Amino acid sequence: MSRRTQLFVGLSAAVAVIMSACAMPAQPPAQAPAAQAPAAEAPSAMETKDMKILVSMKGPGGGNPFWAAVERGATEKGKELGVQVIVLAPPAESDVQAQIAQVEDQIAKGVNAIAIAPTDPAALRPVLEKAQAQGVKVLFVDTKGDLPGTTFIGTNNELGAKLGVDYLCKNLEKGSKVAILQGIITQSTGKARADGAKAGLTECGMNIVAELSAEWDRAKATSVMEDILVKNPDIQGLFASNDNMALGAVEALKNAGVNDKVIVVGFDANPDAAAAILAGEMEATVAQNPYNMGALGVENAIKLIKGETIPENIDTGTELVTKENADRYK
Repeated sequence: MSRRTQLFVGLSAAVAVIMSACAMPAQPPAQAPAAQAPAAEAPSAMETKDMKILVSMKGPGGGNPFWAAVERGATEKGKELGVQVIVLAPPAESDVQAQIAQVEDQIAKGVNAIAIAPTDPAALRPVLEKAQAQGVKVLFVDTKGDLPGTTFIGTNNELGAKLGVDYLCKNLEKGSKVAILQGIITQSTGKARADGAKAGLTECGMNIVAELSAEWDRAKATSVMEDILVKNPDIQGLFASNDNMALGAVEALKNAGVNDKVIVVGFDANPDAAAAILAGEMEATVAQNPYNMGALGVENAIKLIKGETIPENIDTGTELVTKENADRYK
């Protein structure tokens, strides 16, 4: 092979190699990292100080020691953990639209989680579903809502009411006339306490002469109890689904001069009820732990924001309060 021919063959081979390389698809770098979202957008990476949690109560803390304790638990836990906590409540527990408006406003302002005691679970469901669709974490405190699978932090209200009426059953003869003052029955809390009370009183053979709602309100309870007394002046026992109503009923009984003839049992163990028990105006109440409801609501909201899993039910427990232990609840 001549030198010119050898040169031609060599050049042809080189050109072939180059052309082959150009025809191959380009390969990505072997260690190229996958695209990452900015750290601030990943819930697990969000700093606690940047988290905003709405605690939406059914009623204002002013005038109701129960909600005051929920608020205190939430705000103190927020300070302890360094998270921003916004506590809001409608003017009254029956003001459903006000609570919906407050929640919508806070969603628009960018809260990361909502711990809520819904005034009306069915009415609040659409706005809470909207919140979840936008990535806002939702959990319920005190009152179970209408979102399946959503965590509830609070009392087993049916068992709590049963605990309260058991006191009536033990201290009254079978067949005695008793009444139940209900809360707002469309709320799960109101329904559960009414159901638990009725079941317990029926089981022990009491004669339930009235089951009426006073909507958790002290003044309304006074009026409702007055009506009950007109029809049943010989009533012997009363279970009220919260202490506000129990204390309102006590006013009616005192005005009628029969307070010492009727055993009154409430629910919540707020300081006013504890004082009334020690004074002999009420006999018993059922203690919850509203402070823990607020504190655990904030604590578990943080866990949800971080992407952690929490139990579907967190029971804060109940205890019967009588003259023997009422001092602890003043």
